[in-house]
Amino acid sequence: MSKLGVFFTLTGYQLTWLACAFSENKFAQPAGGVYVGVIFLFLYLYFCKNKIRFLKIAFLISIPGYLFDSLMVYFSIYKFNTSFVIGTLPIWMPILWLSFSTLFDEILVFFQKIKLIGICLSGLLGPLTYYLAETLNVISINNIILFVILMVVYWCLLMIFYLNYILNRN
Repeated sequence: MSKLGVFFTLTGYQLTWLACAFSENKFAQPAGGVYVGVIFLFLYLYFCKNKIRFLKIAFLISIPGYLFDSLMVYFSIYKFNTSFVIGTLPIWMPILWLSFSTLFDEILVFFQKIKLIGICLSGLLGPLTYYLAETLNVISINNIILFVILMVVYWCLLMIFYLNYILNRN
């Protein structure tokens, strides 16, 4: 992927994350993140070299992520401070997970040669992102110790799954 492609993907994902986090809590528009994310995903798919590969990766990352978040909310580890919920999660959560999966398509591939660093960074940065969401009042963490343990385990396992299964199959 070109440097411009990496910049576009990272920027698109970050704008989607920010739109999801701020659209509801700051602007009282829970669908704002959905709009930004859908635009980003359409642009990403338009410029994507291997659409089938990306769609496989997107579903293999997004579905477990969405289920994990659903279980965490169901078991009251944390809750989203949202007014527009579908099931147990905000309306924008599927779009956020799909947007996040763009990072796995061509950017995080470099961790294949340094797997341990990728796994450790995933176990650190994944939970840190959720904790940042709490500081922005997007989520409320009810059990910080269980939250940290489950988050670190999940994010490490997600990266192991990506590096050892997804990359080898696509």
